[in-house]
Amino acid sequence: MADVQLEKINKIYPNGFHAVHDLTLDLADGEFLVLVGPSGCGKSTALRMVAGLEEISGGDLMIGDRRVNDVEPRDRDIAMVFQNYALYPQMSVRDNIGFPLRLKKVEKKARKQQENQAAGILELMEQMDKKPATLSGGQRQRVAMGRAIVRRPSLFLMDEPLSNLDAKLRVQMRAEISGIQRDLGVTTIYVTHDQVEAMTMGDRVAVLKDGHLQQVSDPETLYAEPANVFVAAFIGSPSMNLTEGVVSADGDNYKVTMGDQTVGLSASFVESRPALSGYLDKPVIVGFRPEDLEDAALMPGHPADQRLKATVGIREALGAETLIHFSINSTAVDSGDPDALDELGDDSETRCTARFSPKTKVKRGEEIDISIVSDAMHFFDRQTHLAIR
Repeated sequence: MADVQLEKINKIYPNGFHAVHDLTLDLADGEFLVLVGPSGCGKSTALRMVAGLEEISGGDLMIGDRRVNDVEPRDRDIAMVFQNYALYPQMSVRDNIGFPLRLKKVEKKARKQQENQAAGILELMEQMDKKPATLSGGQRQRVAMGRAIVRRPSLFLMDEPLSNLDAKLRVQMRAEISGIQRDLGVTTIYVTHDQVEAMTMGDRVAVLKDGHLQQVSDPETLYAEPANVFVAAFIGSPSMNLTEGVVSADGDNYKVTMGDQTVGLSASFVESRPALSGYLDKPVIVGFRPEDLEDAALMPGHPADQRLKATVGIREALGAETLIHFSINSTAVDSGDPDALDELGDDSETRCTARFSPKTKVKRGEEIDISIVSDAMHFFDRQTHLAIR
């Protein structure tokens, strides 16, 4: 086990493409850190530099108290788990798990003991004599993890290990991987494009975009206090609604106007974000999460000035919740997430999502009032996209 430090790590390819820019991260001994971001953001490249599979163009990589920039992958005391399992098809499960021990010429009795220990942790004892082709996807991934575990490395590296599994199995395996990592206490860097996976597994989550680190924090802080528009939109499912608006004041009465919609803000809320007073009567980006919206008919005591008027577009009844899609006639915001481009409205409207109680009776095409928790709203600078606090 070891501390890991990435100090201003850069990756520049021979064609001049700058894939990773000054990436700085500190991992504590035993920490589970997730790198997350859209495709092409540099997360796998960063992981491969830590593994020694990509040359580091600049910066320092420390594992423990050793600088390893120029150390061969086999000498870095790491174990890597890939998304394609990388198992030897002609070998049994036992031989796949024990392969690293064979390379180290570990004595047969000790090797078998370590193989059995890893298989016991991963519930693979009944599969030890089988070939990978006879196993399910989840079992194959366990075998790949077993091969990493027997090495007893200082650092685990995992590159989208669950992306080839179906949705139900991914949920099961992410819980298993988290549990195994905590039991073993091995420092881990885990790469995924799935923000739900990142939020449920990581002690901390580092969000990347275009090779730049956007924010690194524990999942709760990342969700409640996004540093910028990109993080706000990328973290959360459904993602945060983002639109342009203007905050104004009449004495101690504050409000935010989004197109023809006006929502009251409490004085205490505005005072809790001192920087917001410098943006009065100026265009800003306004964000509000789907779970901070509710069918007003279910909240009769909610303040009248904290409501939106909307026409129900699509209604998705999901059992435990009902998602309502609607539009407001204010300018949509491009968060910078390429996967969210199709969710933008045109220049004069913003498509929004609300997470209603399953008790709602609203129907498609119906004009409704939507209660909004205005004290949970987020505000961002229109030019820099940075949070206003």
